[in-house]
Amino acid sequence: MPITSARTAALYDRVRHVIPSIEWPAFTDDIGAILDLKQQRNAVILAHNYQTPEIFHCVADIVGDSLALARKAMSVEADVIVLAGVHFMAETAKLLNPQRTVLIPDLRAGCSLADSITAEDIRLLRQRYPGVPVVTYVNTSAEVKAESDICCTSGNAKAVVESLGVPRVIMLPDEYLARNIAAQTDVQIIAWTGHCEVHERFTPADIRELRDSHPGVTVLAHPECPPEVVAEADFSGSTAAMSDYVGKQKPARVALMTECSMSDNVAVEHPEVEFIRPCNLCPHMKRTTLANIRTALEQNRHIVTIEPEIAGRARLAVERMLAV
Repeated sequence: MPITSARTAALYDRVRHVIPSIEWPAFTDDIGAILDLKQQRNAVILAHNYQTPEIFHCVADIVGDSLALARKAMSVEADVIVLAGVHFMAETAKLLNPQRTVLIPDLRAGCSLADSITAEDIRLLRQRYPGVPVVTYVNTSAEVKAESDICCTSGNAKAVVESLGVPRVIMLPDEYLARNIAAQTDVQIIAWTGHCEVHERFTPADIRELRDSHPGVTVLAHPECPPEVVAEADFSGSTAAMSDYVGKQKPARVALMTECSMSDNVAVEHPEVEFIRPCNLCPHMKRTTLANIRTALEQNRHIVTIEPEIAGRARLAVERMLAV
């Protein structure tokens, strides 16, 4: 089927080697409508690295990992923010932009890490470890952030932990991220038992099989992967760090041990690199589509709200992270 929309043809040029031409016509109506709606509503779209290429490269205004989205959300000049990601990210955008309307296209877009810890869990941890500061991954609810001393992302976790100047911290909820950071610092880290349902499924055997079947492949692993996977990889870092690595090192052949769409989105920027895709799909990230982004802007749904008392304390934890 020919690509007939002149307006979206330039966008397709960017993604043509990751989106087959036969699929593109199915996206053009929604893309065109979303571009119009953004202008009409003075709206911006923030998209995480795990969003599909037609969202990430064709309608998003701000893209990146959790840390980048958190930082850039603070300088947004728009009436409406649409968060193409999962619920905790939309809450974080709302925390940093309390006067703006923040929309999440699908309320069911959750996170296994966010579901693994509650505010009551943190209160019990504080009783068990009095005086030990709590470092909370941004992949958590606003209620959990509100009970924390400071937040972190996979990109700044080591810096956040060491910024506190204490001999030990509680770091939650991702057990593997905590263990991987513990291997890089002298600070004692007390971990929780949460896991990312995408990254926990990678194994060292996966990497060995990749190396056997794709000689010379460079393997990059997200720090939410088990430590033994990180040990087998050539490099470990946040999604932003993995993207930077590909851009700077230009490996001839690379495999990203992370969510599926990450490889597609980095491949758009580096078509000369061969991407091997041993990815795992995040069902929560894939709940966001062009169609429900369009509906969110047309119908002003779903509006993200946070109780003021919780928002104030959660915002402080996020702001402390951003100050590191």
